[in-house]
Amino acid sequence: MEWYQLQNPEQVDSPALLVYKDRIKQNIDLLKTMIDDVQRLRPHVKTSKMAEVVQMLQEAGIQKYKCATIAEAEMLGMVKARDVLLAYQPVGPKTARLLQLVQQYPDTDFACLVDNKAAGEAISRLFAAAGRQLRVYIDLNVGMNRTGVKPEAALELYHYLHTLPGIRPVGIHVYDGHLHDTDMAIRKKRCDEAYGPVPVLQHAIVASGLPEPVIVAGGSPTFPIHAARPVIECSPGTFVFWDWGYGKNLPEQPFLWAALVLSRVVSVIDDQLLCLDLGHKSVAAENPQPRVHFLNAPDAQPVSQSEEHLVLKVADTAAYPVGTTFYGVPLHICPTVALYERAYVVEGNVCTGTWKVIARDRTIVH
Repeated sequence: MEWYQLQNPEQVDSPALLVYKDRIKQNIDLLKTMIDDVQRLRPHVKTSKMAEVVQMLQEAGIQKYKCATIAEAEMLGMVKARDVLLAYQPVGPKTARLLQLVQQYPDTDFACLVDNKAAGEAISRLFAAAGRQLRVYIDLNVGMNRTGVKPEAALELYHYLHTLPGIRPVGIHVYDGHLHDTDMAIRKKRCDEAYGPVPVLQHAIVASGLPEPVIVAGGSPTFPIHAARPVIECSPGTFVFWDWGYGKNLPEQPFLWAALVLSRVVSVIDDQLLCLDLGHKSVAAENPQPRVHFLNAPDAQPVSQSEEHLVLKVADTAAYPVGTTFYGVPLHICPTVALYERAYVVEGNVCTGTWKVIARDRTIVH
């Protein structure tokens, strides 16, 4: 029996998300060997969105985390994560929700991103009025052009935020998600070039008399590069589950696939075409096909996909009668996980229970 096959597949309705607990642990253990100090790890929890996975990270000695949504921050507060960076600039009602988390979960030290004066002022007013002080990181745009202040304007912003009540600038957030070259030499060159303004800014902040800022840098593709730099914190996220896309494009990172989608043949069309119950609603659909690679049918080719169906072309459908179980590695696991309310936990080829994908909701405690 292959590592991914279930002895009790009849216990799992399809489509379903499977997570393999032993392989998750192996991925966490591998991550720790790739950096000199576990305290420099600040994993992103957007991939799993599951409290149980965070607890496995905590058991491994990891206490700092990054997240993208208020619900993910709330999940981290619920498990008493020590240090949480909301890697997002809260605006509107989200700022008040962050204040509520700070008040509700005193065991967790929260922080957020800021990339402009107006947002900093709004956060300042709200937290100062509540008699609180929130740590903030300036979000630095190093080429992704999604969010962040340009490096040439960053020092002025950092100084300005330092004058505001209710907030305290403590660091620099540097996300280089636009860098994912398969050739590691090219990726490293581009990463080092993008990172160039960061130590310059850090030194300028210190020279102005402020404390040395903490630097939080990178994601999964640039993790090995940033891990080799001294002191800075690194934020890989996909490593817990891994996926087909990163497995193909980041060969220097030998993480294991630890989350699959399970689907079944629901119809056989002819001698080469069959249909699975794996539509857009069951696997991330933002990328072109193929969006999933089937471990037990590696030569299957996608023909069409709709909301609830995936049509595949195979050599001979006689090998896959109606009801056949397919095990697939998603091309992109993070948004795939968010499509499921719960994941089926697999230990030793047996489904032993479920974990709720608790942070897929926008609000956990209503």
